[in-house]
Amino acid sequence: MSKSSLALLILLLLPQFALGARIKDIAAFDGVRDNQLIGYGLVVGLNGSGDSDQTKFPVQSLVGALERLGLTVNRADITVKNVAAVMVTAQLPPFAKQGNKLDVLVSSMGDAKSLAGGTLMLAPLKGADGQVYAVAQGPVLTNSFSYGGQATTAVKNHPTAGTVPEGALVEREIPNVLANRPVLKLNLHQSDFTTAARVAAAINGRFQGSASLNDPGSVQISIPGEYKNRVVEFVADLERLEVNPDVLAKVVMNERTGTIVMGENVRISTVAVSHGNLTVVVKESPRVSQPAPFSKTGTTTVVPRTDLKIAEEKVNLSLVREGANLGEVVRGLNTLGVTPRDLLGIMQAIKAAGALNAELNVM
Repeated sequence: MSKSSLALLILLLLPQFALGARIKDIAAFDGVRDNQLIGYGLVVGLNGSGDSDQTKFPVQSLVGALERLGLTVNRADITVKNVAAVMVTAQLPPFAKQGNKLDVLVSSMGDAKSLAGGTLMLAPLKGADGQVYAVAQGPVLTNSFSYGGQATTAVKNHPTAGTVPEGALVEREIPNVLANRPVLKLNLHQSDFTTAARVAAAINGRFQGSASLNDPGSVQISIPGEYKNRVVEFVADLERLEVNPDVLAKVVMNERTGTIVMGENVRISTVAVSHGNLTVVVKESPRVSQPAPFSKTGTTTVVPRTDLKIAEEKVNLSLVREGANLGEVVRGLNTLGVTPRDLLGIMQAIKAAGALNAELNVM
């Protein structure tokens, strides 16, 4: 990325910080969240790529599944490679209803080589309270393959994990945490005193005297009398309110990729910056020296030859005045002709000089 494209990219992002964000994008109501589900299951129908005989629990699970279907078998008689034991996980969204479908992630637990082409058998999914909230079943999609012989193997992507799109059915609903509540609690995604005050002011401007503050991470909201039996409508009207969130002045730099992101509130005290590169080129060109023909005393030797060139780029001294905003900082640094990777060292030096009034985060 050139210096001009870097400056253009950052300057184009500037207006977005001034626009208001919806409350629903920066906060969430207390109790309204996803819930994690987990279960154990078997993937059958594999083409010899399942768990080996050394993995004991898939066979035990298969025997138990067959017995529940009314078929009695001897565990010692079962030797299959088309079955794999898997862990099944899913996310149960808030207000999910019975019959809603969820995407499921399936991951091998044993030494199976691939789950491609397999089918997940009926697997109950439990929450942290031990209750079954969904059941999963269906074909496993891995978008990968694993083939090989005794000498070599070809593998694409990750064949021991896959998904079952819409493979789980919700069987138990989570209680409505917003029902019959006279007071709601709105939790900010990023705790901040200024942002919390602005959220409370925006709510009180629309619903007089409804919001109050106890800490910078949440806002207490009393449901107005006209919305007593219409909580859903109240929440919908509240979430659409726009607030300009306050953000911490921060500079994030990724040294591996040369990526630099600076927030709108980054300020720099008066500082002079100079940046240049010293280039040293050393070239070895050895020569062979031989004695004259028919000489009895001379010997053939190698004479070293070294060409040394030193070049130092001429750069200007750029002055960045106190209180400079993001655009002025970028323009000032671009006058030095720096690349994004050179900017990493410059920003670290400015921070070390005490002139960067922002948090510096190096990844």
